[in-house]
Amino acid sequence: MNPIFYFLLALTAVLASTANAGGPVLDVNGNFIFSGSYYVLPVIFGAAGGGLTLAPRGDKPCPLYVVQDTLEVNKGIPVRFLNWRSRVGFVPESENLNIEMDVKATVCAQSAYWWVVPSDRDTRTWVIAAGRKPEAEEKSSRSFFQIKKSGGFPNGYNIVFCPSGNDCMNVGVSVDENGVRRLALSSRPFPVVFAKATKPKTPSKTMSII
Repeated sequence: MNPIFYFLLALTAVLASTANAGGPVLDVNGNFIFSGSYYVLPVIFGAAGGGLTLAPRGDKPCPLYVVQDTLEVNKGIPVRFLNWRSRVGFVPESENLNIEMDVKATVCAQSAYWWVVPSDRDTRTWVIAAGRKPEAEEKSSRSFFQIKKSGGFPNGYNIVFCPSGNDCMNVGVSVDENGVRRLALSSRPFPVVFAKATKPKTPSKTMSII
């Protein structure tokens, strides 16, 4: 058959599948994000720092928090996107999903799913910590995030936290008293791009920038 026919057929299938879901999230090369691991990198390369990794706070090895590497050359630990409700193969925009750091194990002997938790130093600040796998039967609204387009940046996105469905808060970067760049709920977004991870996954030890 005519190749155009196959293209139109595929396009129709994509449009039909997205009727009840957000459009596809794209990686830095403009490709759909499906399963697999992706580095989360600042949309502006340079002084904005590098990718995401895990680090404790102070002299306690646990719990672990999601932080940004201070060196722009470090891509950090890739993430996986999981558990969106619509039946589409790609990762959709503006739909609740879980985010997991793609590391086999941590020094805290726990999974590395993103959770919103109060800071242990400032209860007015909510930070992103690594925690256990959310159970399907529990109300785990503090482990759900959404990905929304970031205006002005090609294939740039903001990660947001939407506890009530519509009242969303940006996941930004908060610099603590030690200069560590921690992911936290913020009025200012942290525009990012997603780059497919092609290198071997991070070893089963935690990367720390402290």
